[in-house]
Amino acid sequence: MDSNLKGAKPVMPELAKLDATAQAELVRKGELTALELVEAGISRIEQVNPQVNAVVETFYDRAREAAKGKLPEGPFTGVPNLVKDLDNLKGTRATSGSRFLAQNISPETDPIIAGKEKSGFVMVGKSNTPEFGLLGTTESLLLGACNNPWNLAHSPGGSSGGAAAAVASGMVPVAHATDGGGSIRIPASCCGVFGLKPSRGRIYLGERQLPGDIGFQHCVSRSVRDSATLLSLTELTGKDAVLPPVGRVEGPGKKRLRIAFGTMDYKGREPAPDVKAALEDVAQLCADLGHEIVPAQNRIDGPAFEDAFLAAWASGPAELVALVKQMGLDPEAVLEPWTLGLAELFNSKPAGTLEKSLAHFAKVTAQTEAFMADYDVWLTPVLATVPPKTGEQAPTVPFDTLYERVFNYVTYTPLHNVVGTPAMSVPLSWNKAGLPIGSQFAALPGQEKVLLELAFELEQARPWADKMPPVFAG
Repeated sequence: MDSNLKGAKPVMPELAKLDATAQAELVRKGELTALELVEAGISRIEQVNPQVNAVVETFYDRAREAAKGKLPEGPFTGVPNLVKDLDNLKGTRATSGSRFLAQNISPETDPIIAGKEKSGFVMVGKSNTPEFGLLGTTESLLLGACNNPWNLAHSPGGSSGGAAAAVASGMVPVAHATDGGGSIRIPASCCGVFGLKPSRGRIYLGERQLPGDIGFQHCVSRSVRDSATLLSLTELTGKDAVLPPVGRVEGPGKKRLRIAFGTMDYKGREPAPDVKAALEDVAQLCADLGHEIVPAQNRIDGPAFEDAFLAAWASGPAELVALVKQMGLDPEAVLEPWTLGLAELFNSKPAGTLEKSLAHFAKVTAQTEAFMADYDVWLTPVLATVPPKTGEQAPTVPFDTLYERVFNYVTYTPLHNVVGTPAMSVPLSWNKAGLPIGSQFAALPGQEKVLLELAFELEQARPWADKMPPVFAG
């Protein structure tokens, strides 16, 4: 810890640079109280959020009362955290970024959030998200655009855009995030933070689930150790475990890995030149560390996969529109054009489309697992380009135009939701304009330990902790 922090007021900007593990250590050592740590987080949010709009709901009094009381003893005791506004914290507003739920109050706390609180985190607010998490950018009509702290004119990604922007700008060191098609990895890439999507079945999500079980939850963080520690605390264990538990991963592994590497997406398209150059540089970094890099391509039927994924993705909006109509409301008054367009697209499909899509998911899963069986890790881009400018993928862009933009941008992440493989975005690159470019590493289901050990090694080889955006607390 910086010696200047000893005896300092909790608003000192040095706190913003510490990860959650280091912040909690201050409380354990008695150098700060949990309340002081929470007050410092509140001060950082108040300082930076007007520029970024990452935090869309605050419950500071609730957080202060929790911090004054007896918090659970754990590795994150007293550390401020955010709940993505797709999830529930009892007694707080939960809008899912939609005018339809603008006044909705959560009656209960979701299991994943309860697990984070049991590890000692103190929830101080809700993070911005697009309507029902349906876009890879964060600019809903209800909550407003969230801005990327690396360049306020650009998107922080989505759908966990508010979470990643808050972490990148130093408001909180870690934030809750969800992933239904890349929504942890996309904003992690856009904001230069670390984001791991766990394996299917690793973490209990409650009864709510997306078609095909493509929904996942975890966090975005400034450090690998925060994400690794939180995974060890929230994963299923004992008789409830679907997979052998990962346990606490604390550093690099010794095994040299066989890494499949390719930059083409599932349709055979290459990413933008700066993304391609960044990934080739990262592949060389891995080779320099002694890993074997093998050029490889997973040759699935790209158009068929995209159609199947879109059908599963659009089935939710179709159900939403039906529900809104049942309630006697006008869908156009409470749902966004992109959500309505997805619903219309799904409703135009023949009966049995969703079932056929899920059958195709099984085929793609078998193909991908067979491909990955020859390797320890698979390296690809996270996104086809750096973060777009705000408005380019807004929910009000004409549907056909937005559809093309979205599926040209988000082409590397959804496959891992379908297959259930763990995948992470590691912040190893920035382009000449100073925008982050994440690298996506994936492994076979259950192999989070392999990924985390590699992430620790990459973090040591090319540290990112001291890289802070122009908009940063303090």
